[in-house]
Amino acid sequence: MSTERPHSVSVAGVVVDAQGRALLIQRRDNGHWEPPGGILEREETVPEALQREVLEETGIKIALPAILTGVYKNMTGLIVSLVFRCEAADGTPTTGDETRALRWVTREEVSELADEAYAIRVIDALDAASPPAVRAHDGVKLV
Repeated sequence: MSTERPHSVSVAGVVVDAQGRALLIQRRDNGHWEPPGGILEREETVPEALQREVLEETGIKIALPAILTGVYKNMTGLIVSLVFRCEAADGTPTTGDETRALRWVTREEVSELADEAYAIRVIDALDAASPPAVRAHDGVKLV
């Protein structure tokens, strides 16, 4: 039996507005800009986790189904992230316990605000990558 730590699975939702901008959050814990998301809980399906995380971090309820646009592995953090392009169904963007700020950003602004490992997730979602992108990173940079 392996004593290695197992991987975690997370989801992130890139909410895109009518102008083609993506909603980014600034996390309270580390100040980084990224799409809303988090780790799946044991009893949750992927769509349930996606809806919960986006709602908790932005105040927006997303429409389902969402489009899978990428699968990303953090090689150092051992997290596999499933990233989806989403549309808002209801709600107004608002900060909360985990979110310091929110901002609608253009494709160009994403790379200025977010680390490469997170910016590429948003760019892949804006491009509606099909088939979905499959990438690896070290937590900051693509590898």
